[in-house]
Amino acid sequence: MNRNSRVNRTRWWGAAALAASAAVLQACGGGGGSDEVTGTVRFALTDAPACYDAVNVTVQKVRIHRSSAAAESDAGWSEVVLATPKRINLVPLTNGVLEELGQATVPAGSYSQIRLVLAANDATAPLANSVQPIGGAEVPLDTPSAMQSGLKLQAHFEVEEGQVADFVLDFDACKSIVTRGNSGQYALKPVVTVLPRVSAAGLKVEGYVVPALGTGSTSVSLQLNGVVARATVPDATGKFILSPVPEGTYDLVVAADGRVTAVMTGVPVAAASVTTVNPATAAIDPAASTMRVASGAVSTTGSAAIPDATMRILQTLTGGPTIELGARPVDAVTGEYSFSVPLAAPVKTAYAAGATTLTFAADAAAAGKYTVEASVPDKPTQTADIDVTAADVATPFAFAP
Repeated sequence: MNRNSRVNRTRWWGAAALAASAAVLQACGGGGGSDEVTGTVRFALTDAPACYDAVNVTVQKVRIHRSSAAAESDAGWSEVVLATPKRINLVPLTNGVLEELGQATVPAGSYSQIRLVLAANDATAPLANSVQPIGGAEVPLDTPSAMQSGLKLQAHFEVEEGQVADFVLDFDACKSIVTRGNSGQYALKPVVTVLPRVSAAGLKVEGYVVPALGTGSTSVSLQLNGVVARATVPDATGKFILSPVPEGTYDLVVAADGRVTAVMTGVPVAAASVTTVNPATAAIDPAASTMRVASGAVSTTGSAAIPDATMRILQTLTGGPTIELGARPVDAVTGEYSFSVPLAAPVKTAYAAGATTLTFAADAAAAGKYTVEASVPDKPTQTADIDVTAADVATPFAFAP
């Protein structure tokens, strides 16, 4: 089951960038003389849980500009350029693993645009950008033509004089891959968010699921009002690390194929210390569950065009919270989507500092009940409540042209 994440953007600045090691990073552009006031931008890369064995992208450079309206050929761009394009597999970058991307000196000030420039697949590097489906063969990943001029992303961040603007770039690989019917082809639709990285002892949540859940099919996430703030895959020991996470109070959601969904409410995140939700001796071990399929297709009324739709599957527990169990784009050719969800009731417990045991209670009233959400840019979001108790459920959505 695809258990991807969305990012809570309440206080985070949106941006996107990928790069290589510090040794191959250099700053250029931006203009100005030797007396120019400058600061430093620094990036590290991480990834949300992915539903592929590998997702590779080859990065050439990242461009930043103060104006959100600046065109590719306008003056005033600063660039972080890789001496040699770097091919990066996004999938291993979970559970606290960061790919340090290096830093560059740029003019100090406010920035409002980032352009991510990827290398193109060509005869010399046909798999510069590629995807490997689970259990399948590696195939080329088509990138938008905009990638050669730079994919335009709106960003709002400050580079202060003599200071380092430090960010972790969260690339949601699963949400960024669009299938194309039965052709075996895949296209890249980048979904990347930037998280400010601060020098703090905390802003981190850690704990354990049983080692058997230490696989790519398991997602552990922190959510707020049904929106994923941070998600990861536990390691082989079952340990999970969610970092960095803005200060606040969240719901911890553990979702795994063939298991009921486990929810821990009221998990605090503070700057002063790490939050440990449970020790290895009290690892979270959700009971087995039959899985059902919630599927369907998204269409455009009166047209063969497939909307650029993103789907989510949600579940509301009795008394709250509402949680997200998956999110993905629809197939670009057919408009189809599919999620695998537990038939059995979710279980819930409340966070307790220093707890050495965990007791989860089943929420029988929520068993088999879900909400499917379809979002298309510039269109009202559509939702449908479904019940998979008796059987799999197919739910179509149609959007106006």
